[in-house]
Amino acid sequence: MELLDVFAVVVEQVSLNKASQLLNISQPALSRKIMKLEEELGVELFVRKGKRLELTKVGQICYDHALELRHLERKFKQAIQTYKAAGSHTSITIGASLTTLQTTLPDLITDYLQDYPLTEIKLLTGKTHEIVTMAKENKVDIGIVASQINASSLHCEPLFDDHLCLVLPLGHPLIDRSTITMNDLNELPMILFSKGTWYRILMDELFNRFTILPNVQMEIDSFEAIIRLVSTCKTATLLPRSYLREDLIRNNELILRNLAELEQTKRTTSLIYSDHTADNMASMKFIKQAINYFAKQK
Repeated sequence: MELLDVFAVVVEQVSLNKASQLLNISQPALSRKIMKLEEELGVELFVRKGKRLELTKVGQICYDHALELRHLERKFKQAIQTYKAAGSHTSITIGASLTTLQTTLPDLITDYLQDYPLTEIKLLTGKTHEIVTMAKENKVDIGIVASQINASSLHCEPLFDDHLCLVLPLGHPLIDRSTITMNDLNELPMILFSKGTWYRILMDELFNRFTILPNVQMEIDSFEAIIRLVSTCKTATLLPRSYLREDLIRNNELILRNLAELEQTKRTTSLIYSDHTADNMASMKFIKQAINYFAKQK
């Protein structure tokens, strides 16, 4: 490999003298290296024409091969640098609700793994209070919850604000209403999140405040299932705006309606972690990247 590198420099400089200066070796020493390569290959690589060196046909083949090896070595070194930049194999355990797992986390994890591809991401699901407990007990390195948590044993980093909106399927009678109020939700057939989930608690508080009794036909943990069933069963639902990507709305033929009262149901999705996690370099990289990722989305 070394002799081929030296040979390539001589070809490119078209002069033993210039090549020896570039390689910082004496001209006799350089001549010996070229002779050694010719001996090993059993061919003549150069012919002299006056003071110039000219490649033989087999010399050109040898030079092409040297360039290919140089390119492969460069790619190899770049791969090593990428590996070093990514760090060694690490593991992060994240706790989140099933809905967050379906909506918020995929893009965030994809963004992170582009920069740190050697990281293994483990996921645990649970309701908000369960995720908080997991973070306190260090069963997860990071928790993502639809709330701001005020606990002395946990750090809380807000990521983004969100509010509920009314989701209707095409053909629903409320679509043609120029104005929809909270009273229109009274006895309205709806599919909602299961009781005990953070957003269901928020919805029930809202219903109690406005004395609303919706006709709850189904209670489901899965955001994806709610989306499909709203369209199939022609019922309404309340969902956080951040969950509703444009392609999801379009593909399921849904209509979003904003009510002033629903826009006031603002909640902050946050990232929580303990002091134990603060000492984990990989987890802190994820936290920093998550904060920057959502800052760019605003």
